[in-house]
Amino acid sequence: MASLTAATVAERLLRRSAEREVVIQDPAQSMRWSQHDYPTSVAKWNYHPEYEIHLIRSTTGRFIVGDHIGSFGPGQVSLIGSGVPHDWVSDLEPGVVARNRDALVQFDGDWLKRSTADLPELLEVKALLEDSSRGLLFSGRTAAAAAGEIESMGITAGLARLAHFLQLLAILTRAPEHEREPLAREWFTPPQAESPESRAVEMGLRYIFENLTATVRMSAAARLAGMSEPRFSRFFQRASGRTFSETVRVLRITRAKILLEQTNDPIAGICYEVGFSNLSNFNRQFLREVGMTPLRYRREGASRTPPE
Repeated sequence: MASLTAATVAERLLRRSAEREVVIQDPAQSMRWSQHDYPTSVAKWNYHPEYEIHLIRSTTGRFIVGDHIGSFGPGQVSLIGSGVPHDWVSDLEPGVVARNRDALVQFDGDWLKRSTADLPELLEVKALLEDSSRGLLFSGRTAAAAAGEIESMGITAGLARLAHFLQLLAILTRAPEHEREPLAREWFTPPQAESPESRAVEMGLRYIFENLTATVRMSAAARLAGMSEPRFSRFFQRASGRTFSETVRVLRITRAKILLEQTNDPIAGICYEVGFSNLSNFNRQFLREVGMTPLRYRREGASRTPPE
């Protein structure tokens, strides 16, 4: 049965180290809202330093947060803390795709903490973020209200989106105890947190982010991680799910997509700004990653831009 398959997959994943997901934040936004299908490459047993508020829109199945396995259905809302591994495995027949199964909000906890210096009201969220280190599952009126704010974020931008985000945090922070359930055990520690693979990928990602618009060499990243190139390459791919060069390409293309959507900069200028050395290679790599040329992506951008 499909339900048994989902349960079996979840149990097997729990015995494996999670992959480090790279969350690309738009520098023009305080948080990242996205949605995705299932199955898809981003729906996997993963972890990342960003906090994640996650909404299941459709399907049923099994989910894993930390060392906890449970069942989910439409309307489930959860808050996943920084570094906590997680995954949702739907009960689907082979070949079936659940369109836009998930909607999620990801944000940098350090950004939120820094913001309390100017907005002391945000201190109210501190306990919520601390409790999310075990993962939190919300139910009842809290989940319904939170789902509404998540959906509203998807159809707004700018100050309107920020307002819905702050309201979402307020809803989760003030959730009554009977509508808020911690998931992982209190003593849970992510098994990948101190592994050589994790340290290698973190050092590699930091180096890539700091040099994305310049020359990026795996040899330099390996030196920073204190490893030989072959060992670093092996650890980086095992932990991140991509080769070093693939990661650089994806990050550069993702940054280019943001610039194509939000600026009127010439495509040739964007090419060099995101670290490509020539326009033909940029066009070729963009087509390979996105499935269309940068020019077409920009022309179709209006249909992807949410209203203010």
